[in-house]
Amino acid sequence: MIDLLGYGFMQRALIAALVTGLAAPVVGVYLVQRRLALMGDGLGHVAVTGVAVGLLTGTSPTWTAVGVAVLGAVLIEVIRERGHTSGDVALALLFYGGIAGGVLLVGLGDQSAARLNQFLFGALTSLGPDDVLAAMLLAAVVVVLGIGLAPQLFAVAHDAEFARVNGLSVRGYNLLVAVLAAVTVTVAMRTVGLLLVSALMVVPVATAQQLTRTFRGTLLAAVALGAGASVGGLLLAAWVGLRFDADVATGPTIVLLSLAGFVLTWPIGILVRHRQRVRRPFEDEVPDEHLVADHDHAHGPDCGHVAVRHGDHVDYVHDGHRHAPHGRHYDEH
Repeated sequence: MIDLLGYGFMQRALIAALVTGLAAPVVGVYLVQRRLALMGDGLGHVAVTGVAVGLLTGTSPTWTAVGVAVLGAVLIEVIRERGHTSGDVALALLFYGGIAGGVLLVGLGDQSAARLNQFLFGALTSLGPDDVLAAMLLAAVVVVLGIGLAPQLFAVAHDAEFARVNGLSVRGYNLLVAVLAAVTVTVAMRTVGLLLVSALMVVPVATAQQLTRTFRGTLLAAVALGAGASVGGLLLAAWVGLRFDADVATGPTIVLLSLAGFVLTWPIGILVRHRQRVRRPFEDEVPDEHLVADHDHAHGPDCGHVAVRHGDHVDYVHDGHRHAPHGRHYDEH
């Protein structure tokens, strides 16, 4: 394994796996919050058409996939917001149209199925320097915007009406999340493949939610888990391949390792939630005034934060502070 890490193709694969694992959960946390966990799948299918356009025209499949996926992301937001078709149906249209168009164009361009499979299921060890550079640039854009605009993006994803009342452009931020998801799909298509990219966007977030109770904690834990699964999956696939002289696909290995992390943490999440319910000092519904907050989180019986009886009211432990309801806002102490 140590000797293998000395090869340039393996070093490039490690870099690509790392940046993909960092970027995918950053977008995934907002998609999960908006209940659009399958959006990555839809955009992955659309990106197949973009890849086929690049192969047909002899240009870079990465950048043509970015353009087509971004267009698809904008279309789905427009359909979901203004059209009479629900978001699920719009995703289905992208599923079928995207992959059908991609397969058709690949056939017209007389490209082999093996070439397309590199994008459908990932091919980390075949990355060239230009591919790695493109992945690094695109991932950097996703991470910087996804984390830098986290308060605004979370507010829009968590409660669109609350965000709109506070002057945020809900439509603009929703479009931004969709575009970032499209960019992430193209970053990950050579790592885990277009057909598995949604798993790397969603599973680390689902795993982090078993262990954390705040949005910030979930975001940071998901990024760490995504990076760990990507790098660990690549190394595991390489080790198994060397040990058993087999051709082990890196994309499925990364996804299965990420799923194994969720399976291991799921019982822990159940235990933590059970202990929190036991520690809550009330059983009845919290009065309405507790639901009106002047920050980006509305506390209540199911918010996940520890509730502590304090005189004639209930405090919530949130980000190291105790939030006490006071009129239409919360005091911290």
